[in-house]
Amino acid sequence: MKKYSIEEVKSSFYFSVPVQIRYSDIDGYMHVNNGVYFSYFEHARAAFLYKVCDWNIMKTGTVVANINIDYLIPVHIFDLVKVYVRCTHIGRTSFVLEQVLMGNNERGENKVFAQALTTMVSVDMQTMKPVPVPMEYALKMMAKGD
Repeated sequence: MKKYSIEEVKSSFYFSVPVQIRYSDIDGYMHVNNGVYFSYFEHARAAFLYKVCDWNIMKTGTVVANINIDYLIPVHIFDLVKVYVRCTHIGRTSFVLEQVLMGNNERGENKVFAQALTTMVSVDMQTMKPVPVPMEYALKMMAKGD
């Protein structure tokens, strides 16, 4: 996975959502446990699909087919972070989201903490079988914020 610069994230990701770091997210090493990052990325994906696409998950759902996370630097309790999301590819029944966890550390320095590449599959909620990505959502995801 390519490594993102702060400038690239700010200029090319049109959607972000702040993440509240909870004390329960912190492990014995005094930073956010690696497993919690999945929750942060999941929250951002759900917000992206709802806010950008107005996705009706009761009709056409989405499931994660694959997720890869690169952990770059630890997140600590007083860091202020956001997850940035953009769609980079839409196939017949799947789409790929790039996600970047970025923000300010305790000293106010802007940092990229982690990044993820997630493949999602559209599914029929009755059968849970893959279905084509609805065109109305595909167009909104690829609009790049225009």
